[in-house]
Amino acid sequence: MKVSVIVPTYNEAGVIGECLESLAKKTYKSMEIIVVDDGSTDQTPEKIPNTVDVYKQNHKGAGAARNLGAKHAKGEVLVFVDADMIFDKDFIKNLIAPIENGEAIGTFSKEEYLANKDNLWAVCWNINRGLPRDRMHPTTYPDHQPVYRAILKSKFNEVGGFDEKAGYTDDWSLSKRLGVEAVVAKGAIFYHKNPDSLKDVFVQAKWMAKRAYKFGIFGGLIKAWLPIRLSLGFMLFKLVYGLGATMGVLEYFIFGKVAK
Repeated sequence: MKVSVIVPTYNEAGVIGECLESLAKKTYKSMEIIVVDDGSTDQTPEKIPNTVDVYKQNHKGAGAARNLGAKHAKGEVLVFVDADMIFDKDFIKNLIAPIENGEAIGTFSKEEYLANKDNLWAVCWNINRGLPRDRMHPTTYPDHQPVYRAILKSKFNEVGGFDEKAGYTDDWSLSKRLGVEAVVAKGAIFYHKNPDSLKDVFVQAKWMAKRAYKFGIFGGLIKAWLPIRLSLGFMLFKLVYGLGATMGVLEYFIFGKVAK
C-alpha cells in the first residue's frame, strides 16, 4: 500500500530537519512525505529539503494543515506525525501493518519515547503530567485510543477529515466523527520532543489550555492551576533536597560526621 506521511509545521525550524531526516531512513519504500507549512514566521521553510512536497497556508492550525496535506496525498494510507518527532527506521512498516492485514482502519503507537530526556524542562514536563521520565505514555496505556497516527484515506475522506476549529484537540476529532478508535501497532517506535526552554513551556501550556473542559470555566481553572501546584511542589522538593545535601557535605568536611 502506498503511504502518505503528512507533517504540519509552524515555526519548527529547530526540529523539522531531524524529523524529515529520520523519515528518509525508513525501510518502507512506497511512501511520500508531505509538509504543510502553517504560516511559519521563522526559518522553517528553508529547512525543508527539495525532495519533500511542500504546501503552504496562512496560520490556521494543525487540523487545517493536516487536511490540506491529505487533500494532496496520493497514498491509500495517511500517516500524521509532528515536526518534533524522530522515527525508528521500521516505524512506518510496523505502524501500518494492522491496516495492511485488514485488522484495523487506523492505528497508533504507544512505543513513544522522550527524545530530549537530558533536558531539564523536558523532563519536568513529563513529571508534571504524571508520566515516566523517558516515555510519553504510562505503562498501563490501553490498546485503543482516540488519536490516529495512521488511517485509511478512504475512511478519512468519509467523514471530511479533522475538525479545523477544535484547536488542541483536533486530532481527537477524527475518531469522534468515525465513532471508532485507533488500534495499537506493535513495534512502531518513535521519539517525541517536549518543550525544552521556559519560553517553549509557556507557549505550549498556553496552547494546550485553549480547549473545552468537562466542567466549563470551573474545570478550566482546575486544569490551569493543577500543573502550577504540582510544579511548585516539585520545586519545593528540589529546594529541600538541595539544602539537605549541602548541609550533609558541610557536616562531613567540617565535623567528619557520616551518620544521619
